[in-house]
Amino acid sequence: MTVMTPIAARRPRAESGRDARLLARAGFDGNTAGLAPGYVQGNLAILPREQAADFLRFCTLNPKPCPVIGVSEPGDPRIPMLGEDLDIRTDLPRYRVWRDGELVDEPADITALWREDLVAFVLGCSFSFEEALLAAGVPLRHIACGCNVAMWRTTIACAPAGPFAGPMVVSMRPFRAADAIRAIQITSRFPAVHGAPVHLGDPRLIGIEDLARPHYGDALPVEPDEIPVFWACGVTPQAAIAASRVPFAITHAPGSMLVTDLLNAQLAAF
Repeated sequence: MTVMTPIAARRPRAESGRDARLLARAGFDGNTAGLAPGYVQGNLAILPREQAADFLRFCTLNPKPCPVIGVSEPGDPRIPMLGEDLDIRTDLPRYRVWRDGELVDEPADITALWREDLVAFVLGCSFSFEEALLAAGVPLRHIACGCNVAMWRTTIACAPAGPFAGPMVVSMRPFRAADAIRAIQITSRFPAVHGAPVHLGDPRLIGIEDLARPHYGDALPVEPDEIPVFWACGVTPQAAIAASRVPFAITHAPGSMLVTDLLNAQLAAF
């Protein structure tokens, strides 16, 4: 078995979404998996008003990878429904800046880049349903290892909207068969954070040739008695932004999420 060194012992503690946001403002620069248990985490996409309507339509057409849980007013870095003191410019550990579809920077603060025409979209994240998996005794290797989840671009095409199109990105978690069944049952209750998996088993059927080489995140070992299970992932907009070559966009860095004041239990559909 491949051994990965846990880093959880070196991670700061956050008891609430606000605690996690304050950590980000203070310079915490790690992934947010397992941070502030119980609180909803979100993926981020920020676009100029000119592209915002098309991007919202893209999300509506592709609800599995892009479930919208919050949208800002143009030029307003706050989203009160997600957190009273939330500031989208400072409250994630790491951002990505895109120009003409190219990744040009990964800053820890985007205050200097903020503009009056920017609209922020927060999308549901699979880190939220992980709380329910852990509560049910379903093990999550990336949490145990203190590393990021593994993610890939696939051959599953998203429905296009305006300039936005491209492949669905998925995240993978390995399970033994009984745990895989439980994971499917549990995550089906959380459609606002990607819901049930989109694939399990042979990764080549969705265009993934090598599980040891994820496009984003950290590689995780899959043991001979385990099944790789794949969920739609909120990094999908980054692939769409790259393919669209829009002049300017900002996203979260994979694994560096916005932690909100919403509770994961509030997103359960049943």
